[in-house]
Amino acid sequence: GTGSGLGSFVLNLLEDEFPEVYRFVTSVYPSGEDDVITSPYNSVLAMKELNEHADCVLPIENESLFDIVNKIHRMINSGKLGSTVKQNSLVTSSAGSARIVQEKPFDAMNNVVANLLSARFEGSLNMDLNEISMNLVPFPRLHYLVSSLTPLYTLADVNVPSRRLDQMFSDAFSRDHQLIQADPKHSLYLACALLVRGNVQVSDLRRNIERLKPSLHFVSWNQEGWKTGLCSVPPVGHSHSLLALANNTCVKPTFIKLRNRFMKLYKKKAHLHHYLHIDGMEESCFSEAVSSLSDLIEEYNELDATKGGPRTDPSRLKIAL
Repeated sequence: GTGSGLGSFVLNLLEDEFPEVYRFVTSVYPSGEDDVITSPYNSVLAMKELNEHADCVLPIENESLFDIVNKIHRMINSGKLGSTVKQNSLVTSSAGSARIVQEKPFDAMNNVVANLLSARFEGSLNMDLNEISMNLVPFPRLHYLVSSLTPLYTLADVNVPSRRLDQMFSDAFSRDHQLIQADPKHSLYLACALLVRGNVQVSDLRRNIERLKPSLHFVSWNQEGWKTGLCSVPPVGHSHSLLALANNTCVKPTFIKLRNRFMKLYKKKAHLHHYLHIDGMEESCFSEAVSSLSDLIEEYNELDATKGGPRTDPSRLKIAL
């Protein structure tokens, strides 16, 4: 299978045993060329559980991870100045030459995900997991966060020259650095968090937020929806790094694509018997799951319909002198 059954079972156990603790889930979504025929069933069934029992979900697409790893190889083969591969790394062969990616390089793809998951360190301007959920999730079911990383290659064993600080912030809002294929710049932001590591000052954060704000569409009632975290310890081999987490309606196309793939199978009742012979599984489980997904998509539609409305400046506290 895809691990979604076990993952959602563990999620339910965690809710039962630790009801007061926030539950964060990193969920891998199948690509269009996935080799598991029933993956749309597994994903939609799991999403019903994620909608109801997770506090934050970081969706990751296999296709995006594969593209990132291929990008590393193109960069290496281009011979750009300063781009080298460490010996005996996950992206090199035993002979030391760069591998040609023919099959999915799961180790390198998993390293990119590990880089995402490890981006939580204490610092002078700290942000813990509870704050991420409190600040980025204004509605309980809309808790799917788009993650962007820069640099992408820290744990992919590639030495690349450090990006300039301002360029790093720009990279975090480009599609090339996202772990899901989406377009947040042309969609609606509910909130955004920036977790920075390295020699970066609070003034650098504020300057870049002000620089990027005009090109990003935030909901009218949360124009100042930014949360920041700062840790002075940089990742190994780099002067600074950035993880951006965006609650954005751009995840909707991914969910629509998944629902369409689900319905192609479900309309024909294809492969359904593999599930129905298991105790506790009934056909109603499938109809309820796709209904839950459709409701989620509709919630994003309602938000998207407000895009382009009047931008109102937040009211400021007035102090009588």
